[in-house]
Amino acid sequence: MIRLPERKARSETRSAIRRTPLRLDRGAQLDRLASGRFDVLVVGGGVTGCYTALDAVTRGLSVALVERDDFASGTSSKSSKMVHGGLRYIEQGNLPLVRRSLLERQRFRRNAPHLVQRLPFVFPVLSQDGVFDARIAKAFEGLLWTYDLAGGWRIGRLHRRLTVPEVLARAPRLRAERLKGGLLYYDSRTDDARLTLTIARTAAHFGATVVNGAACRGLVVEGGRVRGATVEADGREIEVRAGVVINATGVWSDTLDALSDPGHRPRIRPAKGVHVVVPWTRLPIDGTVTVPVPGRARRATCTRWGDVVVVGTTDTDYDGPLDEVLCTREEMQYLLDGANTAFDADLTPRDVVGSIAGLRPLVGDKEGATLDMSRDHRVSTDAHGLVTVTGGKLTTSRHMGELVVDEALKVLGRRARCRTVALPLLGGAGYDAEATSATGGLGAHLGQRYGTEARFVADLLAEDPSLAEPIAEGSPHLRAEVVYAARCELARTVDDVLSRRTRMRVFARDLSVAAAPEVGRLLQKELGLTDEEVARQVEDYVAGVEREKTVLMEAVS
Repeated sequence: MIRLPERKARSETRSAIRRTPLRLDRGAQLDRLASGRFDVLVVGGGVTGCYTALDAVTRGLSVALVERDDFASGTSSKSSKMVHGGLRYIEQGNLPLVRRSLLERQRFRRNAPHLVQRLPFVFPVLSQDGVFDARIAKAFEGLLWTYDLAGGWRIGRLHRRLTVPEVLARAPRLRAERLKGGLLYYDSRTDDARLTLTIARTAAHFGATVVNGAACRGLVVEGGRVRGATVEADGREIEVRAGVVINATGVWSDTLDALSDPGHRPRIRPAKGVHVVVPWTRLPIDGTVTVPVPGRARRATCTRWGDVVVVGTTDTDYDGPLDEVLCTREEMQYLLDGANTAFDADLTPRDVVGSIAGLRPLVGDKEGATLDMSRDHRVSTDAHGLVTVTGGKLTTSRHMGELVVDEALKVLGRRARCRTVALPLLGGAGYDAEATSATGGLGAHLGQRYGTEARFVADLLAEDPSLAEPIAEGSPHLRAEVVYAARCELARTVDDVLSRRTRMRVFARDLSVAAAPEVGRLLQKELGLTDEEVARQVEDYVAGVEREKTVLMEAVS
């Protein structure tokens, strides 16, 4: 998409550029939480809650954001990592959702170019047993035209047909005996955890108080209205007063709603999504290739992420514990079977280097398949003034935040204009993704994670050259990134760093275990942790990874 030159710099851009690092001290954030009265208290540090906080604070409201565990520790770090319009929603007849999603996709690409990148999707056309055959492919191309015209064109590329050699150039191990060609279109991908964290940090930059590891234990009710919440953090019980409380806790939202209204009827239907990660050398592809899964209506996607490929996803009902969601052997085999049917790869469980399992907070009853349920969001206010947002998807999180704050302003009896449409996230203003990637090396590695704020991480290397060492042999992540995570990203634990600040637990699970002691050592120095606390964190992390592997590899009954 070509943009005309601007006659003057936008105020939104100027306001989102820092000359010094944003230092986030946990103790200071907790003191602010305890001492202030806020216009808005957001409970839940997923992508929707974080964008709600950012939207509210940039409208001039005083804002606090609390998260029980870590930012994006729930669904928002376990998504398919796609910022997309959703071709499937056109098939379901939900064109308004597709149009909104494609508009928001472009806003993400403009406001966070370091975190949201264009991604090619290939649909192989097979003579039989494919996602579709040549005859159905013609009809599907009409759907792609609808997608392009609904807003897909904003990405700067339209879909096109591919010849057999062109498909194989992008996916050389595709089984060619039934291959008749392919279709190519474009969407976007993101590191969902870092995106969520960056939104939270941007909210803090504009004045919001943001705290992870702060669990909401109850609501403060006065005169029949919700006027705050009781929060527990670091052994402290803090009563946070607010004009309006927003429930953005995703799959846990029914629990908080019930605290406000004991007669609340549950409305969340969790759907489990699973991905497995294999080395790129075992499945060499570029971009995303969509493949059929034998005997199943759903198609699977194989997406390259650097040196690995993410294969997903499932979409099934879930009725287990919300706080421990793990990929099972059966689910892993389901995805490997799909990949092996399409590719001459012979993938086995031994090839899996990581896995992701999370829950989508779908809104609706138990009728029908979760795959067919709407991904629309809902914003509501109960009789006691608690505002709740449910459903939706990562791509529309900015828009959801806008609508939630609109609703909160009604409760407050105030008016203010949304300012997040063209607001860059920290690190996004002035970042040129293509130029940075072309430089390669350390600049590209840091740029794709921190954007223009990569210079603050580089400054740490100048102060202490030992921080240029990797946190484990073979890891691209530097010791400086752990120090930066502790000082500027509210990382508290080894798990915070390895699961969400670096994503090593997902993309290099065993290597992350090797890195855990060094991460603990660096956090100890930055946060003043005791030897016992560091040892416990490392032990808990290693035990958590072993638990994942045990469930993943246990025999199917």
